[in-house]
Amino acid sequence: MPHRTESDSRRLLRSLRDALAEAGAGQERLDRITTIIAQSMQTEVCSIYLFRDPQTLELCATEGLNPEAVHKTRLKLGEGLVGRVARSARPVNTRDAPAERGFRFMPETGEEVFTSFLGVPIQRLGERLGVLVVQSRDPRAFSEDEVYALEVVAMVIAEMAELGAFVGEGAALAPLHKHPALLQGVSAQEGVAEGHVWLHEPRVAVTRLVNDDSEAEIARLREAMEKLRISVDDLLKMASSSDREHMEVLQTYRMFARSRGWLKRMEENILLGLSAEAAVEKEQSTARARLQTVPDAYLRDRLHDLDDLSNRLLRLLTGQGNDTGAEMPDRPILVARNIGPGELLDYGRKLRGIVLEEGAVGSHATIVARALAIPLVINVPRITTEALNGDHIMVDGTEGAIHLRPEESIARAFRDKMAMQAQAQERYASLRDLPTEARCGTRIRLMMNAGLMADLPSLAGSGAEGVGLFRTELQFLIRNSVPRRSELAALYGRVMDAARGHRVAFRTLDIGSDKITPYMNRPDEPNPAMGWRAIRVGLDRPGVLRMQLQALIRGAAGRPLAVMFPLVAQASEFEAARAILMHAIERERRLGHILPEQIEAGVMLETPSLAFAPDAFFESVDFVSIGGNDLKQFFFAADRENELVRRRYDTLSTGFIGFLQQIVDRCAAAGTPLSFCGEDAGRPLDALAIAAIGVGTLSMRPASVGPVKALLRRAHLGEAAEVIARAQARGLESVRPALLDYAATLD
Repeated sequence: MPHRTESDSRRLLRSLRDALAEAGAGQERLDRITTIIAQSMQTEVCSIYLFRDPQTLELCATEGLNPEAVHKTRLKLGEGLVGRVARSARPVNTRDAPAERGFRFMPETGEEVFTSFLGVPIQRLGERLGVLVVQSRDPRAFSEDEVYALEVVAMVIAEMAELGAFVGEGAALAPLHKHPALLQGVSAQEGVAEGHVWLHEPRVAVTRLVNDDSEAEIARLREAMEKLRISVDDLLKMASSSDREHMEVLQTYRMFARSRGWLKRMEENILLGLSAEAAVEKEQSTARARLQTVPDAYLRDRLHDLDDLSNRLLRLLTGQGNDTGAEMPDRPILVARNIGPGELLDYGRKLRGIVLEEGAVGSHATIVARALAIPLVINVPRITTEALNGDHIMVDGTEGAIHLRPEESIARAFRDKMAMQAQAQERYASLRDLPTEARCGTRIRLMMNAGLMADLPSLAGSGAEGVGLFRTELQFLIRNSVPRRSELAALYGRVMDAARGHRVAFRTLDIGSDKITPYMNRPDEPNPAMGWRAIRVGLDRPGVLRMQLQALIRGAAGRPLAVMFPLVAQASEFEAARAILMHAIERERRLGHILPEQIEAGVMLETPSLAFAPDAFFESVDFVSIGGNDLKQFFFAADRENELVRRRYDTLSTGFIGFLQQIVDRCAAAGTPLSFCGEDAGRPLDALAIAAIGVGTLSMRPASVGPVKALLRRAHLGEAAEVIARAQARGLESVRPALLDYAATLD
């Protein structure tokens, strides 16, 4: 970097710092900045465009263009050269702007006399705030050094906006994180909640942007880098060499931590006048911008690694740990990029809601949130950069909507919705001890899904008659090593104690796909949802399955035991799994342990292939539970984690209802008990259809028992079955509209 550029950049940054330290309204500050930059860059024009909404840029300050155009000139994202910079998050540098592709002439600005153009994005950690532009009359291609220097200045502007430098009367830029925001995500757990933001990993606040001594700042950076390298090396020493994936992540961390290129770029930032932490954050912003444009999943993961490593380095430089000393607010709503099940369980029921920037509908964190009955919205863009600790927030887990710092009118409407839901829950509570008996006299058993001891108190309160699905994998997912048999046996015993004689169906370990244990060697699979998971893992690695079955037998302590095996695709898999169960029972008998007074061995029917198994299979299995979530995604070939297709297909389509009817008929012919377990069982209209075609037991989350019971007690299953049959006979694609009309007639 030439010495002249270094000293010029340092003088410019110091001038900006001094200007921003002076008193004045937001517009005055921004006007002063454009003048300073134009003088330093020796250009006739400097302009700042800022986003007014996600699709619109507004000219907020200028030196050199017509001042009357300020706050009047607007461009759409991608429109003109300014819009191009904003959309691509990359500089545009040209000596002949009118000849450039996409150039848009804006006569009200008077810019027609300026030929050369350099625009750079104003962004912080990948969040686009606007565009910084310099222009000159004479044709001029700006040098790489000048482009780099202007990018540094743009970063300082973004940071000062973060610190509220443009706040005040006549503000040119509304203060970041203070305006109301409506963010749309994906519903992963229904329910509504109001509270205050609690950031799981608070952002590092970079308050010192410009340095007074570059050599001292470089020394600080190198000292922090050395500490970072030592910490990564220590993690590698402690990691198990058998955990290939974990080792790969740490090896990548080590590679980045020892990257000379990364360190060199940060040192160049410091020589231009930035502080050590500002230099780190500038490189972090560059990595975040790349993340948005990289299509390759592996490369995106590596950039995520660099992002995480940058946060570690920033915490070393600033001394800010995850624990900032802030107290958790009243009615906390957790906001995070992502979170593991163990960390989520640490919070327990203190949380009112959870909002994640990433996440998946079937992830183990989602399963924990459902078990805790906490509203959860995932895939919410920008939430971790938009929200601050203590911000007022409202979470609509049903619609997947987040209201951050809502206006009072929005808050009132939201509270009305919460009150209506609370009133409905009170009505359902009055039905808790009544049987689920339809008007035709048919009794339906409503069971609840569970996976934690914390779920079991909901059994009595919900009105459920037992546990139709107890997910046993959560105890494996929240640990760093395989649980001991004695620990599992004690847990399963406590689950049965808490059930107070009600039936509990324990599903054996369902890992793989999106549920990965920290200590599990996972093969690299192109389609893990249809790969090596669930019973396939249990049969190929029978040691863990055998240990878990022994723990279930001991936990039963003489009580009846129901075990079901997940994702069975053909009869031989069930037979092999049942043989392992029988062997475990025989071993426990030889050891003198108390055996269950009755043992049921069942399956979760989650693959269409099992519906076509031989009659002998349906006659030999003790019970069948339809796993609706997986069965539906395999039936429609629609990945339930993919938002583009997840909601495209309807459970009440005539094809899927007809397929379920075949399963009902086969189980009825064999005299095999059948249940339906999944999200659709907890939706009243869907539950009505499933019960009407002959499924006598439904298993759902506890909060759904009341609404489902209320509708089933008002309905006549024979009438509902006739509605379904008529819709099928007419060749309709879905029975939902007809069933909705029927439900509307019920008292």
